[in-house]
Amino acid sequence: MRKKQFKAESKKLLDMMINSIYTHKEIFLRELISNASDAIDKLYFKSLTDDSVKLSRNDFKIMIELDKDNRILTITDNGIGMTGEELENNLGTIAKSGSLNFKKENADNEKAEDISVIGQFGVGFYSSFMVADKVEVVSKAFGDEQAHRWTSSGADGYTIEECDKEQAGTVITLHIKADTENEHFSDYLEQYKIDELVKKYSDYIHYPIQMEMSHQVPDPENEGEYITEISVETLNSMVPLWRKSKSEITDEDYNNFYKDKFMDYNNPQLVIHSKTEGQATFDALMFIPENPPYDFYSKEYEKGLSLYSNGVLIMEKCSDLLPDYFSFVKGLVDSADLSLNISREMLQHDHQLKIIAKAIDKKIKNELKKMLNNDREKYNKFFKTFGLQLKYGVYANYGMDKDGLKDLIMFESSNADGYTTLSEYVGRMADSQESIYYACGDSVNKIELLPQLDAVKEKGYEVLYFTDEVDEFAIQMLMEYEGKHFANICKDDLDLSTDAEKEAISKKNEDSKELLDKMKEALGDKVSAVKFSNKLGSHPVSISAEGYVSLEMEKVLSQMPGANQGVKAQLVLEINSNHSVAEKLEKADDEQLKKYVNLLYSSARLIAGLDIENPTEFSDMLAEMM
Repeated sequence: MRKKQFKAESKKLLDMMINSIYTHKEIFLRELISNASDAIDKLYFKSLTDDSVKLSRNDFKIMIELDKDNRILTITDNGIGMTGEELENNLGTIAKSGSLNFKKENADNEKAEDISVIGQFGVGFYSSFMVADKVEVVSKAFGDEQAHRWTSSGADGYTIEECDKEQAGTVITLHIKADTENEHFSDYLEQYKIDELVKKYSDYIHYPIQMEMSHQVPDPENEGEYITEISVETLNSMVPLWRKSKSEITDEDYNNFYKDKFMDYNNPQLVIHSKTEGQATFDALMFIPENPPYDFYSKEYEKGLSLYSNGVLIMEKCSDLLPDYFSFVKGLVDSADLSLNISREMLQHDHQLKIIAKAIDKKIKNELKKMLNNDREKYNKFFKTFGLQLKYGVYANYGMDKDGLKDLIMFESSNADGYTTLSEYVGRMADSQESIYYACGDSVNKIELLPQLDAVKEKGYEVLYFTDEVDEFAIQMLMEYEGKHFANICKDDLDLSTDAEKEAISKKNEDSKELLDKMKEALGDKVSAVKFSNKLGSHPVSISAEGYVSLEMEKVLSQMPGANQGVKAQLVLEINSNHSVAEKLEKADDEQLKKYVNLLYSSARLIAGLDIENPTEFSDMLAEMM
């Protein structure tokens, strides 16, 4: 036996691999199990063409053993094993991958299609030094008589010597480090921790991962006492649910998987299970929850789908797979096409990921459209819970995603109770109607009190009710729907009058110019204009806005952190020319006129849901009028 140095000739390189490549120390178990799975895959592949291999697929397994007293963790496989030369090449040379060579050598062999070796970089094994101060590898290659032992305590080098081993395969023995103030390495000697890590990272390795598990059970001979019962248990489920045929899976299977995997007490509203082939081949299993997660609206919430490569967990939450407007979607993606970086924790580049993300986005939209068309009650429930996210999606990124979302958003309206889509609204429009009308407010009840609403409804037009802060911003980004532009009924430029009515109100304003100028002067820069209107029904007064910024936009923008107070709607005070208040204003002297117009202005602000600038003054004037 002679001590040898690593061929990568650098203590610094191994130190970097152990301490820098992997984010979490617990990843070592995933790497060693993946290597064991690769070794079994190679022997199984050999069994397809070599009768000397007496093992069937059901005979293969990976064993984990724990020895807490001696701080030893052992991983054993009955795979292809390694010769002394292969131990030298694969473990003595950092970043030399036997699995990658195997894939290259059998790339054109049709019988290798069912074999999905995982290791590609030859560095996963060295992650064991993150938790162990000494590692022993005993391996016997299939068909060889002699076994060999590789031993190393890290970057100082390794030894290789002949040893005895009866069957082909590999045994890796980790001498777990002593605990420190910051690291509790003893956790990796606890059966609950190993069980947890196997289920987290390696649950879908397609060979059984087994371990002796001890349980406390009632002593049949001594009532009230317990004895320790030890049994060998399989820790992993092996066959991923998402790789099964849909016909084999029941609703209960989906629901149980979702609740167990994503820690929810309720069944999901919608299950999306798909297999995609083409530029990127992947399986996806996604769920829309019944309720938002408890931290959904907090800064701590992380969106993303779990990302698997050949059934091995690579990333718990890959945020790049979901747009923000689908951040509520839970689930996973499994693909063999991913270009992983050396640690298998991150993607090497994002081209394939973008292809997958685009396909997932399209799939979710299509499934939601099916729900909208085929189960409206269910969609209404979904939209009530998550519709706000879709509206933000229309507005975000300068409207980049608006076309894919515009048919999924809904609003309440004056037509009936419940939600309506833009398509349904347009389908009910008369041929002569040129615009889609909407009104903004804190609630449906408040919108229905708006003076402008009566006039629009009297013309037979339906009005959409915008009660979410983002609604008008989203619609402004959308600009039009099926050639119909959107019109805010509280904007100054809305005019539904006949030609005769337009001519009459225009003359009224011209004849009253001196009076209107006095009222504008009394209000100063609070409004950009005062005018008489014929579109307020029986209501005496209202405020409208001219220009791009509406009343609702001003309210929303003013409430934002660091709000720019210069963003203001240009307000127009409209007075009903057919109301008795108009006659009162015409007869008032200058002092009365000033009080009246300020009173009307404050009243109009209240109706519009705006704050009164001087509540005390308003109260005093009201008392004086009384």
